Amino acid sequence: MGQAQGQTGRMTIESPCVRTCTLDAEGRLCLGCFRTIDEIVGWTALSEAERAGVLARLPARRSAHKADPRGLSAGTP
Repeated sequence: MGQAQGQTGRMTIESPCVRTCTLDAEGRLCLGCFRTIDEIVGWTALSEAERAGVLARLPARRSAHKADPRGLSAGTP
């Protein structure tokens, strides 16, 4: 995860995918990267600011999952 040079020569935010794709009980949140299904599917269409926003939310999701593995996606931020 980080930045890579895109086709335009600008730095782009890489996907946080860790290739450990496992969905939560509701099937809405990946327990590998902690993105929602919508964030995963739409990643390539997101702006750099939107990608940065997704990345900013991941630590809280990861922490919430560790605290309550069954209740995370009910209130996914």
